[in-house]
This record gives sequence, structure tokens and C-alpha cells, in this order.
Amino acid sequence: MKKRIWTLAPWFLLFSAAMFVMAIFTIQYNKLLACLELVVSVASVILVLVLSINFRKYIQNMVKTTANHISGFNSDFLDKYKYPVVVVGSKGDIFWCNSRFRKVLGSRSPEGESINAYLGGKNVFDIADSDGVDIAIDGKEFTVYALSVGEGIICHFIDNTYYKSVVREHNASMPCVALITFDNADDFLTSSEEFYSTVAISVEANLQGWAIDYNAMYKKISNNRYMIIFRDNDVDKMIPQRFPILKDIRSIGTARYTPTISVGIARGCKTVHESEIAARKALEMSLGRGGDQVAIIKDNSYEFFGGTAIASEKVSKVRMRVIANAISRSVTDSDKVYIMGHRFSDLDCIGAGVGLQCIMENSFKKYSKVVVNEETSMARQLIDYTREKLDKEIFITPEDAIKGATAKSLLIIVDTHIKNSLESPELYEKFKKVVIIDHHRRAVNYINNSLVFCHEPSASSASEMCAEIISYFDDQSLGYIQADALLSGIMLDTKNFVLKTGVRTFEAAAYLRRKGANTLTVKEMFSGSIETYREKVDIVVRSEVYRGCAISKTDLQKEDIRLAAAQAADEMLTLKGIVASFVIFADEKNLNISARSYGRVNVQLIMEKIGGGGHQTMAATQLYNTTFESAYEQLKEAIDSVLDDNEE
Repeated sequence: MKKRIWTLAPWFLLFSAAMFVMAIFTIQYNKLLACLELVVSVASVILVLVLSINFRKYIQNMVKTTANHISGFNSDFLDKYKYPVVVVGSKGDIFWCNSRFRKVLGSRSPEGESINAYLGGKNVFDIADSDGVDIAIDGKEFTVYALSVGEGIICHFIDNTYYKSVVREHNASMPCVALITFDNADDFLTSSEEFYSTVAISVEANLQGWAIDYNAMYKKISNNRYMIIFRDNDVDKMIPQRFPILKDIRSIGTARYTPTISVGIARGCKTVHESEIAARKALEMSLGRGGDQVAIIKDNSYEFFGGTAIASEKVSKVRMRVIANAISRSVTDSDKVYIMGHRFSDLDCIGAGVGLQCIMENSFKKYSKVVVNEETSMARQLIDYTREKLDKEIFITPEDAIKGATAKSLLIIVDTHIKNSLESPELYEKFKKVVIIDHHRRAVNYINNSLVFCHEPSASSASEMCAEIISYFDDQSLGYIQADALLSGIMLDTKNFVLKTGVRTFEAAAYLRRKGANTLTVKEMFSGSIETYREKVDIVVRSEVYRGCAISKTDLQKEDIRLAAAQAADEMLTLKGIVASFVIFADEKNLNISARSYGRVNVQLIMEKIGGGGHQTMAATQLYNTTFESAYEQLKEAIDSVLDDNEE
């Protein structure tokens, strides 16, 4: 029943009484009207009685029918259940409930109401014969089991408030291991040992204070590495605050050096051992993204906080020498070597590939090709230069590479570590042996089945990393053509040695110069056509400033719009007061955003908010099935989110 009969019954009875009183007074003046009022009064009483009797019979029949479908029970036992029980009709309305339901759920006469009002908005027919549904009513928690019986449904409300509170308390007290490392301790150690000791003591004191604030267990594992075991509900308290410990550590620094820490926290693990293993994985992810951030892992999903400081350069070359030896073994065990970068390949991607191809073919005597789609490449000048100077073809299309690859072939991926960003994900699927060389900050969906994962977010470019690796091989075959290609990649990603240039960047450039690299030749590779220049200028003059970020939208459909957009983003950074630049442009299928900064704003974090990624100073994303206006609003929301976090 959609409405309860006895809800209306009192009004009918009041109406009958009123009509009866009116008939008594009216009989003195108009007997016909008085008789009419008396008839209406009596008819109302009779109507209420008839409807009430019929409704009660309907309820009794329904309860009996329902009870008959439950083996071993009859309707007399339904009211004796020690937990709330409700009989629901075919339309979802309550026909009957036991006294326990009235007492526990505080409703004296729920008959006729919709049962969905007691199911937290859920539909009773959706949960019928299921494994139950959890609800909360007036501070109490129940698991409701809805059983179909005939045309109706019986709902059993099992009160498990106590047990659920115990489970919550148990989960809240579960140990969450946090592993912490002092990112740039080597910078302070090389400055002076006394200076390092002072800073290290301050870092450790802040970490100890952090542990004390949450009554957590603190332990120093080794030099510059620490462990804190929090409770799960402690982490819930830290997340809204966005981990102020990161800012506290940065405040220790001086004008020259700023200490940073990386933190990996594991949640949702059953034991401390499992939590410690997961925390290592989270810490590795945090370090792979450049440090100065907290990475929380739960059910193999990551959440990141911080990441505003520039990754510190690793001065030690031991790791790179070990990686070079590992790559050498992988190449020796292969019959062919293919080198592939990302889609819309640039000078860094192609330059690294050209340098490695020469070594693979001439030093290791292996068949080697650089896989590239020349139609979409933004490094066509370098490709043309290499093809003109060399007497053999070193480039191959993804389609031809797929045909030529064998089970023993090796794929070297440069300048990316994400499958969806590859020049040809289909080619990657054919290879069992993969080597990755990349400098971009690690993404969550990185390729994790590589034989060698050479990942250095503090490096300026993939070309810098490849130049250093090549220097540990037999590099006699590396000529001026390959040196020019590698140097062009370094100059592109450093903006002519302005951004992310460390000691090893200049060492790599000096090495390439000794190998015959010509800076004038490299400079010519950056020259564009007059049309591209006009497009770049048009994009720059369209820009608007939002919170110190220059944003430009262009609907130009040109063949080289991607190159023009990247150059325009670089140009907008030169404007006064601009800390980051973004260009929204369209290709044949999607909208794209090219992002640049000088490091004060982490554009990688901004692009990640809208499905992209990249590096702290250079990032991008693709947006599908959207408009310029929607993309613009999404970008502004991402900027607000990251800048607000930085201000906090």
C-alpha cells in the first residue's frame, strides 16, 4: 500500500463527527440538509470500517502466505524473532513488521511505508536474494538480508554495530610502515662533513618529532635511512594536512642547499612484514619521481603528496657503470637490437637512438635499427641530417620492425617508460627482452618487465644518460654524426644548458665535443620555417595569465602545430612574471596540452591531474572527447590544486 489507511482514518472520523454536529444544529432550520449531513457522516464511518477490515485481512493473508514459504515456521513465530523482521509486498511497501523492528528502529506504525526508506536509499528488489547489504540507521549498523517469498520479500535486519566498530578499530590500528630516506645527503657531505652532521641531526630530530606526534615507533635503519611505524588512522589524519613534514625538512636548508626526504608508506597490509615490503615499493616510486614527496600505496594504487623540489643530481657514476655492464650482457645475448622512443619523437629521443644504434652495430656487431614514425616525428631535421651523412639506412618503421623481430631480439626503449607513450606499443609486445633508459619522473603505470631499468630523474635528458653509458663501452665507432645527435638531445631538454644542468650534463657535453660534436651544426637543427615561427608568435600573443601561468589556446590545424606549440610554450616562459606556460592545441583526433616551467612549479604534477605526465619542467597530456573550453577549465582546476598545495 502506498498510503496507510489508518493515517487517513482519524481525519475521516473527525469529518464524520463534524458532520454529525452540524446535522444536529442544522435540523432546526433545514431538515433535508440535516439528513444529508447525517448520511455523509454515517457513510464516512462505514467507509473507514470497511477499508480497515479489508486492509487487515489483506495483511493477514500476506503474512500467512509469506510464512507458508518458510519451511518449519508459521506466522505466529515471525513476531518472536529476536531481531527486526519486515514483510514487504510486491510494490515495496511494508505489510507487517515484528515488535523488535518497532522497538529497535523507533517506528510505531511503519505499515504502508516504503521499505527503501529503511535501506539507506537502496531498492529492496535490487538486494533481494543477495549476500546482504550494510546500512546505518540512527547510529546503528545493520546487515539486511532480503529473501524473496512468493509475491513478497522478508527483510531480516541483523544488528552488527558492535562487530563493525571492532573491525574499524582493528583496521585503524593496523601498522603502516613508513620508510624514509634523506634524498640529497651527498650534497651536504661533499660540502663539509661538519655541515652534513648538523643538517643530518636536524633531519633526524624532525623525523623523531613526527613520530612522537603520533605516538609511533621510530628507528634509524642506516645512514640517511629511517623507518616509522604509524597506525592506519594516523595516516588518515596526515592526508588532509598533506604531510607538513616535507616542508619542515626543506626549512632546514641554506641558500645553497635544501634538504629533502622521500617517504614510502604502505596501507592495507595484514602484517608488518607485508607492510614493509610494500613501503619499499612506495619509496622506490617516490625516489623515481624525483624525491621530496610522500608516496602512499594501498591495493597497488598510489597517492602522491609533495614533489616541489628539483631532483638532486647523483654525483656517483658507479651505478651507471653497473647498468652499462648489464646492458652489454643483454646485447651480447641478442641477435638483433631495436631502439625505440616515444610517439611524436623529439631530438632527445632520436638523438639517444642514433648514438646507441652506432654502438650496437659497430662495437657489438649486432643488427641494429632506430624505430621511428617519420610522419609524426618532431625531429625530422635530425633524421634528414643523419640520413644525409651516413651511407646506410639506420631508421626503420614500426611495421617493418614487427616483421623483422625474433624471439632473441632486444628492444631498447629511450626517453619514456610508459607503454601507452611508445612509438609502437604493438612492437613492444613482441619482445621478451627489454631495456629502458629514461630521465622522466616515474609514472604509476611504468613498464615493469624490463631486464634493465636505467632511470635517473636528476639527469637532464635521455641523451645525457646514453652518452654516459656509451662512454663505458668500446666507443671507437662513435663519430661526429652520432655526437651531434646526442648533443642536440641534451640542448633540447636543457634549453641550451639553462635547465636541469648538473656536473654530469657538462661532462657528457664535453665528452661529445671530444667526439667531434659541432655546436653550430646542432644549432641548425633547431631552426624552423617562417611558417612555424608565425604560428609560434600567434600562439604567444593569444596567451592569458592565470595565477602566474601563461595559458594559450590555438585551433590552428597545421602539420607542424605540435612543434609550434612546444616552441611557443618555451617562449612564453621568457615573459616577465610567468612561472609556467601551457599551450592547448588540437591534432587530427584529440586536444593536447604542452606544459613548460623553469622548476618553480612542477608541471608534471599539473599534467598528472588531467591524465598526463612528464618531467618537472616539461610535461604534456592528451584529452579525448572534450572541447577547448572544457580543457581550459580542467587545466585551471589542476593549476589551482597544485599551487594551493604548494602554498600550504
